[in-house]
Amino acid sequence: MAIYILTGVLLLGIVLIMAVKGLANRNKQQDSVLKQRALFNIQQQLTYTRLQEIMPKKYTILVHVSFDALLTTKLPRTRDKYRHMIADFVVVDDNLQVVSVIAVDDVSALKKMRDVQYEDDLLRMAGYQVIRYDDVPEYQQLRQDFNQDYGLSGSEQPEEQKKFNFYPKVDRKLRVIV
Repeated sequence: MAIYILTGVLLLGIVLIMAVKGLANRNKQQDSVLKQRALFNIQQQLTYTRLQEIMPKKYTILVHVSFDALLTTKLPRTRDKYRHMIADFVVVDDNLQVVSVIAVDDVSALKKMRDVQYEDDLLRMAGYQVIRYDDVPEYQQLRQDFNQDYGLSGSEQPEEQKKFNFYPKVDRKLRVIV
């Protein structure tokens, strides 16, 4: 009889220890599984490809540049205002001086117009030229913007200019499903 009681107490002790360990693990926050993701969405990919094709070789296009890399300030409370903001594209010259900041509005993210204007105003206050596009810019629009601003001649443009018509020109409408 004593063996049965001793075995029961031992099993009960093991179950209690397992329960306490389970509760301790539940209180700890666990990290989620890390997965790869695409560097660009489709709009950014098309814009980057088009920028590469029209820009002369002396310019470099940087992607997803933090405002912390573009702006500086003495006061931490001012820095907190732009700490998590990111510029889509930054065009730099041979001396790694910023020529312009390019932003492409993302239709999937419903950003408030006020936030977009705030980002642009921050960059302009620091002296950067900001070019914002509502959608993927057409080749003609990019050439027009960059030829006027930088005085690029036709000889500096790449010899081989391709236009990929993978996507038909259709009116894109945003539908909100409630």
